[in-house]
Amino acid sequence: MLISCPCEALAATKVQEANRLTTQFVRQTMAEQRIPGLQVAVIKDGQVVLSECHGFANVENRVPVTPDTLFPINSATKSFTGVAVMQLAQGGLVDLEAPASRYLDDLPAAWRGIRVHQLLGHTSGLPDIVGPDGLIGGGTERDAWTAVKALPLDAPVGERFAYNQTNFGLLAQIIVKQTKMPYERYLADHQFAVVGMPLTTFGDSYDLVPNAATIYSHSPRGTLAPNDNARMSRWIYDMPYSLWAGGGIQTTATELSRWLIALSNGRLINQDHLQRMWTPEKLNNGTEGAWAAGWSVLQAAPPRQVAGIGGARAAFVVYPDEGLAIVLLTNLAGANPQRFIPRIAEFYRPAQPTPKH
Repeated sequence: MLISCPCEALAATKVQEANRLTTQFVRQTMAEQRIPGLQVAVIKDGQVVLSECHGFANVENRVPVTPDTLFPINSATKSFTGVAVMQLAQGGLVDLEAPASRYLDDLPAAWRGIRVHQLLGHTSGLPDIVGPDGLIGGGTERDAWTAVKALPLDAPVGERFAYNQTNFGLLAQIIVKQTKMPYERYLADHQFAVVGMPLTTFGDSYDLVPNAATIYSHSPRGTLAPNDNARMSRWIYDMPYSLWAGGGIQTTATELSRWLIALSNGRLINQDHLQRMWTPEKLNNGTEGAWAAGWSVLQAAPPRQVAGIGGARAAFVVYPDEGLAIVLLTNLAGANPQRFIPRIAEFYRPAQPTPKH
């Protein structure tokens, strides 16, 4: 790129220094948290200014992380589902203010007044189809849906924020009903293909996904082995098909960056629907919930921060008012990259003037 004026040269120098600090910080954090491998990408003003791979996708076989290594983003998939519903709203196929029962025929009576936007923002009051030991019901996915529909509401509709997987399982059903295609096919055709995400797919630990990173944990296994707390173990996770809309995507930082850029420049949804998607869901008393439409709201007031966070190991944070987004995908359960992404963001912000005394 040609530098045409001193201000552009200064900006380029600032980005180079920010990139250097990010690489240094990422390596230090990996060492401190014993993160086996990761991908990091930084988007500034619609351009990827940093994209790096560090460590191992598979420790025992010494397989390095590459740009093509797929990482599960788990619950950050909900952001893609939010975009899908906004696409349908923009196309007139879904009314966000309509009750979900307009689109789904087999809902219990207590569920029929829940609005589509309340599913997106986790304010529905629905019971969770996932319990401490996985799907409730003690059997198949079908058994779990039968069991959850037999439960009373956890709270009156719209009264409080409560994160759960039932909401996005129902949203997937709405997408299927209104588009007449499987959820994963809709995303592949209307998001992945549009922005250039040929590697992105769906699956969990039980699926055979080429180039997928192995997931690890440092959590103790409760054995009698010496130094059990320090042992690295494989982390096995299950993502049932009917809940893919809430946690099924596997992707790369490179392809996530393309998606985030396309999202910001209007290739997926228009600006009105983008702003609606990132607006916090309001509770019945007028206060704001912790989520917008498929996105966690880290900061509602400018400068805003919205995020996709999943599996305590993957995160992307968007700073819409600053033209900044950061993607950090790891293969360590418990790495919680959303906690150290803000430190990376600081590297790319303008330097604050030194106060005069």
